[in-house]
Amino acid sequence: MDKRQQLIQTAFELFYQHGIHAVGINQILQTAGVAKKTLYNHFASKDELIQAVVDYRDENFYNWLASRLEQVKPGYDGLNELFDAVDDWINNRVSLLTDFHGCFFINTCAEFNDPHHQIHQLCQQHKKRINDLIKRQIRALGISESAIDYVTESISLLKEGAIVMAQVQGDLKSAQKAKAMAWIVLAAYLS
Repeated sequence: MDKRQQLIQTAFELFYQHGIHAVGINQILQTAGVAKKTLYNHFASKDELIQAVVDYRDENFYNWLASRLEQVKPGYDGLNELFDAVDDWINNRVSLLTDFHGCFFINTCAEFNDPHHQIHQLCQQHKKRINDLIKRQIRALGISESAIDYVTESISLLKEGAIVMAQVQGDLKSAQKAKAMAWIVLAAYLS
């Protein structure tokens, strides 16, 4: 692993466990075993490092979830797999994603709550990419085109709610509960 990637990965792990504003540059350097000059050769500022970390987690998470969904037939199987994947993640059965500390993007938006801030916007882009994965599953169900956006938002809300319930209340069955609710929502559009 090159030094740039080492800094990004170390920063991600620290940010995800402790929060972005709680982690200083010196802690990242010490944990990564990298000199300050090396950091500033790769990143002009902490914000630039944070942006790289958000991009890193976006790619890592998106690729993982897309891969899970590609292994099953789109539609019914894909939606079941979506919630099963979230269940695996929140129950620490996905080593690639590290131990569950909630949604990195939700956590980051809480620290960068100005919707015009670059980092906040990167988090919004991640959520849109995930919603696009969900929309593909909804579209495969044969739901009318006029309802696809509404149904996608409904399923996304259930997924996001499951993640928050797992983080805030420790409900490790929240993804399975959300999956059951999703089929109740979908029943109105599948008849």
